[in-house]
Amino acid sequence: MSNHVVIMAGGVGSRLYPLSTPERPKQFLDLLGCGKALLRLTYERFLAADPDAVFWVVTSAEYVHFVKEIVPEIPESQILAEPAARNTAPCIALACWKIKAGWPDANIVVTPADAYVPDADAFGTSIRTALEFTAGSDAIVCLGIKPDSPHTGYGYIHAPAEAGKVVKVLAFKEKPSLEVAQGYLADGGYWWNAGIFVWNVKTIETELRTHAPQICGIMDELDKSFGTAGENDAVTELFPLCQKISIDYAVMEKSSEVYVLAADWEWSDLGSFEAIEKITGKDPRKN
Repeated sequence: MSNHVVIMAGGVGSRLYPLSTPERPKQFLDLLGCGKALLRLTYERFLAADPDAVFWVVTSAEYVHFVKEIVPEIPESQILAEPAARNTAPCIALACWKIKAGWPDANIVVTPADAYVPDADAFGTSIRTALEFTAGSDAIVCLGIKPDSPHTGYGYIHAPAEAGKVVKVLAFKEKPSLEVAQGYLADGGYWWNAGIFVWNVKTIETELRTHAPQICGIMDELDKSFGTAGENDAVTELFPLCQKISIDYAVMEKSSEVYVLAADWEWSDLGSFEAIEKITGKDPRKN
């Protein structure tokens, strides 16, 4: 069974405007002042976790050149260009159908391109644990991060667990008010939803067919074009017809097979100027 990493890099990073713009969003910027774009850091983090993994990037068509520039190691055939933004469920479905075509027994990690995780070793341990769990089961595993503050900008996962353990998810919670977030922090059984998902290709296909059949119908049509001269035209024509929906709403909140791997390493989605300043000690809005 081969492991695949799908990096989602299509967002416009609007919360960090004007630093992040539709012309060059945050995942293609060196926001931490380390000489590397966030996409590059994500690639290197997962490469360290599994040097044999097969990498894919899903991005908007207008950003493909950034991906080639930042991660030239990833073959062009594994850079998937979305002709229209349809949220994360169609994005993930496209990648999983492409993987399924060549690796029907694949194990897959799906991740955003723009997180900050300083402890690569602890991160790698968590990823390998999740991959081992999904390789032999029908489970979906999401990564939950132990909160260190009552953050109102993240979704939460309710699942009383010890760090390092994989347990069944009781519920997903929307971004809370400060009062509710304080309650989650005091409770100890809630985790930040990092937006990192692990599953095998058969599991996610089954879940999508059950909960998002419209998207799957389009993917089945696209599958006929994979590897042919007409693939790009087919994606351009059919992908925009997909229902616009997140993977959270399409699958995660409906499936009965969702687990969380509880992690206690440092993590941030770098979604605000304050988050960047907390890490770098510098206000990115000032030169």
